[in-house]
Amino acid sequence: MEPSQAFESYWWQKDPSVTEATANTRGGLEEFNPFEDTNKQQTPGSKTTPVAAPLPVKPQQQPAVMAPTSELPPAYTQSAAQPAVTEGAAELQRRQEELERKAAELTRREQQMRSAQYNTRENNWPPLPKWFPLQPCFFQDFAVDIPLEFQKVVKLGYYLWIAYWLVLFINLWMSLAYFAGIGGSGAGLCFGLAILFMVLHTPFSFVCWFRPLYKAFRSDSSFNFFLFFFIFFFQFMVTVVQAIGIDQFGTVGIINGLSMIGAGSKGDSNSGMVVGGLMLMIGIMFGIVAVLDLLYLFKVHALYRGTGASFSKAQEEFAKGVVTNPGVQTATRQAAASAVSGATTSMFSSGGGGAAAGNNRM
Repeated sequence: MEPSQAFESYWWQKDPSVTEATANTRGGLEEFNPFEDTNKQQTPGSKTTPVAAPLPVKPQQQPAVMAPTSELPPAYTQSAAQPAVTEGAAELQRRQEELERKAAELTRREQQMRSAQYNTRENNWPPLPKWFPLQPCFFQDFAVDIPLEFQKVVKLGYYLWIAYWLVLFINLWMSLAYFAGIGGSGAGLCFGLAILFMVLHTPFSFVCWFRPLYKAFRSDSSFNFFLFFFIFFFQFMVTVVQAIGIDQFGTVGIINGLSMIGAGSKGDSNSGMVVGGLMLMIGIMFGIVAVLDLLYLFKVHALYRGTGASFSKAQEEFAKGVVTNPGVQTATRQAAASAVSGATTSMFSSGGGGAAAGNNRM
């Protein structure tokens, strides 16, 4: 070993700072026990190295999602700050509804016309069985033929006709009871006319005033409206007379009912008084029908004035109907052909006679 190296080795061994550092390091490594209690007092001169704590693990974040709720929203109430619907808006809404209703009605009529080109509507009134020798004469369907706003009015007229028929039917049987109870020519005449009116008034009233009413609202016909007004007013007057109860008019009512009650009271006949009371009830029923007829006449007239119909329009419809009627056209052609043939025959006959007279003179 060279002298310089020996000196350095000796110096490292004799230096107190180097000796202390090497001794502490050796002793700390030899005395370290990882399983020893951390609260145990360390030997003096030993030094521990702190262990760094592990970094905290951040929890995985989830996206924010609102949980659905099953609660219903509160009922809507108009607050004072919201403006109320003005009259102008209400009028516009009413007109819009009216236009939509008219558009639906036009669509329905167009569909009906298209279907009528391919399908022939079969008559369904009166509803008779197929084995019956007579068949239905008219087609009647309020939902198809009558506009929606007039269906209730037309049905009311139909029910009024049924009510009149029922009163005539009851009047027939009460006239029979009247004839059986009191006898005589007057009661017999009343019973005979009751049968006649039952047979004739029922179909005639349907054809003469209800069918014109039905066709008037179906096609907005002024002519049918005027025909209904005329005939229905006449029926109103007839119903009033029938309610009075005159034997010569074929109905039981107030007058002959009171006479029946008087005859029963004089003869001490309870049956006569009962029949007379029932006859009075029939007269009251005729009176109720007459009042309903008058009210219905006013109602239809009010609707007629609102449709824009007039007497001049009725005249135009009548003239157009007469001109386009196939029967009238056939009769006109036959009359014209007869006139032409007659004129031709007379012309040739007069010409032949003149030629014969000239030959005679020659």
